[in-house]
Amino acid sequence: MAARTKMNSLLSQNLGVVIRPVQYRDLDGIERLTNESFAALTPKGETDCIKQMQWLRRWYGLLKCLSWFPNPLKYRFCGYVAEQARILLGMVQVSPFNRTGSTWRVDKVLLQRGSDRLGIGSQLLRYCFESVLEARTWILEVNINDADALALYRRNGFQRLAEITYWEINPQLLADLAQSEPDLPNLLPVSNADAQLLYQLDTASMPPLVRQVFDRQTCDFKTGLLEGLADAVKQWRNKTEVVSGYVFEPQRKAAIGYFQIKLDRKGQEPHVATLTVHPAYTWLYPELLSQLARIAQDFPQQGLHLASADYLPEGEEYLERIGASRVEHTLIMSRSVWHKVRESKFVSLEGIQLPEVLQGLQPARKPIPGGMSWGQEGKHSLPERIVKKNMKKNNTPKDSVAFFSNNGSVEVSGQSESDTEQEK
Repeated sequence: MAARTKMNSLLSQNLGVVIRPVQYRDLDGIERLTNESFAALTPKGETDCIKQMQWLRRWYGLLKCLSWFPNPLKYRFCGYVAEQARILLGMVQVSPFNRTGSTWRVDKVLLQRGSDRLGIGSQLLRYCFESVLEARTWILEVNINDADALALYRRNGFQRLAEITYWEINPQLLADLAQSEPDLPNLLPVSNADAQLLYQLDTASMPPLVRQVFDRQTCDFKTGLLEGLADAVKQWRNKTEVVSGYVFEPQRKAAIGYFQIKLDRKGQEPHVATLTVHPAYTWLYPELLSQLARIAQDFPQQGLHLASADYLPEGEEYLERIGASRVEHTLIMSRSVWHKVRESKFVSLEGIQLPEVLQGLQPARKPIPGGMSWGQEGKHSLPERIVKKNMKKNNTPKDSVAFFSNNGSVEVSGQSESDTEQEK
């Protein structure tokens, strides 16, 4: 109750704040907020922020047109801003995490320094929660050292789901790994026909709670025609190449390992890899990393970046054993739809007239018992013997109904008092 009162007081201070979709005139304000964000404090983060803003300015018109009709790129950029007196106070960007849209992701939250960051950030998040009706679960990824962001997300119902560690393998170590021959006899390329196998591998590689939150289906591992064309154009423009494959187990007829590596032909950016291994086949980690190192040898010598989750400790142990460097440690947090029910206003019972409600539950007439017997077939139950005895004594059947419960039998008779006196 105290937390709800505090939240209402924070929102009451920002009654003049307007939440609306991002427009082209907001790009200057978004760039200012981006430069003040936590990610921009590091050289790599500053470079990434500059590239993101350049990309947004270049493709904003096309992205706006794509958001008007259903297509795979409809939510490529979905953002909302908080504005007060023509001043941009914050921005939130969200996107669907899976194809079905049951889980959505908070990509970034940018807030102006010096303002009520918790209040503005809460308004932006609540606007997204109420606007995206198909979302049952929300997830996000935040650096464990960003105390302000952690306080904001926890205030709005996000809880810890898993921890992710990002690693970097330097070029010299990558060259050493390429010297060993990987033992992968059933290494196959990935296509849409293998979506079911990859879905089963993804399901087996994560705990039930994470699997329920991610809610991935077979369609999440397929690439559509429009999406494939967009990826091909992006690779051609950025001078990159994507190579993927999976290890097939013939006896179980299942995929036990999967990798995808994004290679930079210009030699300006490190290679980025994704690795998924079945928990029962952890011996694949050295083999798959050797395969990745061999693929990277045909490109300019750059480091290799990849991530590992805390629910796969074998992968983290192997990366630490070979000398990989920890780059970043993040936290995945989730918020389910049940927080909406918990945060909704309680229904007041003062206006309900309980006597009238209870009176409406009274039966309109006296209930008539029905004759039911649960005796075994071919055997007379106790009430049936009583009825036959009465029929033999009076030669005429009386209006009597017999029924019994688990504790005994009860007989209800319709005889009048005069009939009873005559029998006596």
